Amino acid sequence: MSMPTYEILVDGKPKKVEVSKTGNKVFTVNVNGETFTVEVPEGKLVFGKETQINIGNKVYGVMLQGTSKTKPFTIKVEEASFKVELKTATPMQKIASTAEQAIQALKEKATKPKQVGLGVVTAPMTGKIISIKVGKGEHVKAGQVLCILEAMKMENEITAPTAGTVREIFVYEGASVNEGDPLFIID
Repeated sequence: MSMPTYEILVDGKPKKVEVSKTGNKVFTVNVNGETFTVEVPEGKLVFGKETQINIGNKVYGVMLQGTSKTKPFTIKVEEASFKVELKTATPMQKIASTAEQAIQALKEKATKPKQVGLGVVTAPMTGKIISIKVGKGEHVKAGQVLCILEAMKMENEITAPTAGTVREIFVYEGASVNEGDPLFIID
């Protein structure tokens, strides 16, 4: 059963979502043109209880305290929380699409580091540096992996947002970092 496209905000960022039920407990979710297969083994998300969902070959724990068509609500995916607001609500919307939206935002956060000031690459989330792939003074290309950040039992590649030279490395392998902590300076 196909559902109409609607808009939601995840941490203030707009996303277009379409959900189609493709089998018992299986949905096809299209988020901003990228399609995912989502399986909800328990058949549904239960408010106030963590539910495991499968996206591709990864399992995520998702918890909702409730949802609203008129005001923002929170979705917890593993240890990360996302504020979600429905901009174009439809009577047939499924919670699975909203959870998928939060997971997509988490993936984007993990792979696209923030830049604070000129050339400062910061941690997109709290985690542990498990590998540093570049050295001070090394020239890097845009998109080149700088380090691996482990967060929520997942390894996330932190990449260079632009080409340049690594001027400073503020972390070491095994270091714990918080979201927003500076990792590198590239200019």
